Amino acid sequence: MSTLQKQRLAWAITGSGHYLRECLDVLQALKNQNLTSVDVFLSRAAAEIIKQYGFQTQLEAAAHRVFQDKTASSVPVEFFYKGQYHTLVIAPATSNTVAKMAYGFSDSLVTNLYAQAGKTRVPSIVFACDTVPALGVSFIESEAPRENIVKVFPRQIDLDNVAKLSQFELTQVASSIDELQKTLNQRLNEPSFK
Repeated sequence: MSTLQKQRLAWAITGSGHYLRECLDVLQALKNQNLTSVDVFLSRAAAEIIKQYGFQTQLEAAAHRVFQDKTASSVPVEFFYKGQYHTLVIAPATSNTVAKMAYGFSDSLVTNLYAQAGKTRVPSIVFACDTVPALGVSFIESEAPRENIVKVFPRQIDLDNVAKLSQFELTQVASSIDELQKTLNQRLNEPSFK
């Protein structure tokens, strides 16, 4: 068994309801397929949003280890120093988190995870919520609490921050749930995982 197979996947969730259901579905599929062990990290806002959207049971059903942002110094980042992770996934990533990461801020659990992943040479996959809508469309449809669908119009600054983040080394930015799944599958199917 390779070293990467023994390591875990770190998955951080920020406070976005946009594509939250789909990201939790991907987490459940990872558990069902037993492809890799996963630790889930929740920002403070993510812990609130998961409950507000009624997804707490879905998260618990995936049966992954869950860590919440409850310390000022983001204590769980120490797992990166111990070589416990082969990949960091941040999905969904709010425009606030993307902006902070794009400009080097590490003032929360999720932004600290991203910074430490980079400093320990662990690849990151970021699924940014605010991305370019489909060709010919100016908005993205997003799920709001209680299954309401709303129109979201990404701001140019959000799109610029996503573009800036996509230039960072060891970082792949996914712009759709399908791209997230494809990028994650590519990572898990690399020869070093076999």
